[in-house]
Amino acid sequence: MRQFDNIGRIFRSADENDTLLSQVSQYHDSHLPTLWLLGKTGAGKSTLVQAITGNSDAEIGKGFRPCTRTARRFAFPEFKPVLQFVDTRGLSESGYDATEDIKICTKQGHALIIVMKMGDTEQGDVLRAIRQIKSSQQINNSLIVHTAAHSVQDLQERERLVRYNCGQVEETLGSETTSVAVDFKLPEGGTDGVEGLVSALSEMLPIVAVALRKRQCSDEEVKKFQQLQTKVLWYSGVSGVSDIVPGIGLVAVPGIQWKMLTDLAEPYGTKWNKSALAELLGALGAGIGFRYSLKFGTRQVVKFLPGWGQTVGAASAAVMSFCTTYAIGRVACKYMYHKNRNEDVSNEELRDLFYSAFDSVKAVAGQEVAGMSKADHLSQNASE
Repeated sequence: MRQFDNIGRIFRSADENDTLLSQVSQYHDSHLPTLWLLGKTGAGKSTLVQAITGNSDAEIGKGFRPCTRTARRFAFPEFKPVLQFVDTRGLSESGYDATEDIKICTKQGHALIIVMKMGDTEQGDVLRAIRQIKSSQQINNSLIVHTAAHSVQDLQERERLVRYNCGQVEETLGSETTSVAVDFKLPEGGTDGVEGLVSALSEMLPIVAVALRKRQCSDEEVKKFQQLQTKVLWYSGVSGVSDIVPGIGLVAVPGIQWKMLTDLAEPYGTKWNKSALAELLGALGAGIGFRYSLKFGTRQVVKFLPGWGQTVGAASAAVMSFCTTYAIGRVACKYMYHKNRNEDVSNEELRDLFYSAFDSVKAVAGQEVAGMSKADHLSQNASE
């Protein structure tokens, strides 16, 4: 068990540096993957957020916060957020200028969601904003969402309206754009097209598939983890951020992971300590811990190499830290779930889960790191 003593000390010492971890988490929360909602008042933007997050009308209303003179942001979840929605409210204002909103969304913006109500073909304000966004060359992914689809009963007329509005947008953008039709409030109750919407969003923003896609499951352990999944994703994102700056990740990542494990223990009715860490690492096997330490240390050293190390090294370290933190969190949840019930779980099952969890968030990690690197590059250019 002595092989785990140093690891335990590293985790505890990093956990004590609250100032550093606070700075890293603040940076993460100000560079969240962003879905930029662009549409007229009444198009259904807030309802869209409600439908895919599962939050109530009241939570959505209270959750939006002003971020520019003409836009507001909604972070999801409210605490330890992993993505955000930005709603542009000033489209109908005379002389609306999207410059400030573009600046906010390009910090970590990955997708422009153009929301149009079915049957509303007067989209001049929206098209003018799209034209300005296109000229900025900063937002490359876009999706058209036609809301209130069932308000037009005739299917042929519905298709004609979709083609017309898509044509307007595509002519403005100069390229083809994916579109989906949804109805968030059917007359008979329920919704239509929400799953297709989430799938389309997931193609542009992988975090959506992990954090927002609702999956039916009968396994109680998996259900429990799904309730905590965004928390694990948040800690993973913060771990990745810490590797953007040379040297910090070596100290911060173990501390962030320790905080995560301590935070996760409470919902399972247990406490996280050095003994629990040793048990978990022992169950996973020394191979995983050794390979991670070796790769982690190598990436930290590479980050200090002039030129190449500052880009490739930092990106590799950030992706590695994100995926490893997520995998550790996932395995720890399963471990604590069964331990609390005095149930056995095989070491092989835990190891397999570690690797599958690691692989499942590679796309998420890669996009987040690329987005942060892009934001830093834009900030540096702006200051020069």
